[in-house]
Amino acid sequence: MNRIFNRRQFLAATTTVTAGLGLGLVSSRARAAQPEFKTKLKKALIVQKPTEEGLKKLKDAGFDGVEGGVIPEADAEKARAVADKLGMKIHSVIRGWAEFNSTDAAKVESGFKVSEDGLRAAHGFGADAMLLVPCRIGGLKMPKPREFRFEFDETTGLISKVAAGDNAPYADYIAAHNRAITTSTEHVKRLIPLAEKLGVVIALENVWNNLWTQPGLFRQFVASFRSPWVKAYFDIGNHVKYAPPEEWITTLGPLLAKLHVKDFKLNDDPGGDGKFVNIREGSVSWPVVRAAIEKVGYNGWLTIEGGNCTTEEHSQRLDLIIAGK
Repeated sequence: MNRIFNRRQFLAATTTVTAGLGLGLVSSRARAAQPEFKTKLKKALIVQKPTEEGLKKLKDAGFDGVEGGVIPEADAEKARAVADKLGMKIHSVIRGWAEFNSTDAAKVESGFKVSEDGLRAAHGFGADAMLLVPCRIGGLKMPKPREFRFEFDETTGLISKVAAGDNAPYADYIAAHNRAITTSTEHVKRLIPLAEKLGVVIALENVWNNLWTQPGLFRQFVASFRSPWVKAYFDIGNHVKYAPPEEWITTLGPLLAKLHVKDFKLNDDPGGDGKFVNIREGSVSWPVVRAAIEKVGYNGWLTIEGGNCTTEEHSQRLDLIIAGK
């Protein structure tokens, strides 16, 4: 059975939140008007191989932990001991892109082994998740970011249309997308037994890989595994050009494992193009995003990826976001 997934307008009770709160201080009256949040959020940065010196600096700046990289499990265990001593947490591993849709079997298996190593590194760190982008496609004619309108099978996730009107120009993209779905499903399922054994969630991300570019389709893919060991890693800034991040958050809901924090400044054109900027300087409405996080009951980590702020400034900006400002 097919359904058409159209981008919905996000309606939230937070539309009355005062606009234009900048990076500076607000009045006591405005502070008093800020909402009370039940959800608890922790702050992190990405550090490939955490060290005692680096972790101490981050702690002094107000961070609660870090996201590590794929390193040998024995090294990860040593880093965990250092983090524990400082009262810090290495909460996740960023494994990144795999090539599960490659036609080269050697590349597929190599990527699979790195993914296994990522799960083992997470176990060594004492982390509960590993970020995995199962594959990517490109070089094909596809709709502009805000033109995507998927028609897909609710059971298999396979797509038949990607935009309104004639889809013949997108035939190659549709075929590549469906191959990516099939091959990714196969290899993520192969990873689940190890993930369960180690107690590490496979947190799938669709970061700029031209796949699952609308919230409903991505939700279907993640949910299709029907496993507590497969969830979603959502990057708030990566998807602004496709749909508002609050819409992604509310659509994914309980499937959310982790959140990356970025910001993206959209151009004036309706296509969805733009550029990455420091958090709180782009098109993300952070008070609305914070309300969406509260709505779905997400308690967990906000990990900054990218940006050229100082460590202290990143920490301060995260504090404002967590406060709903």
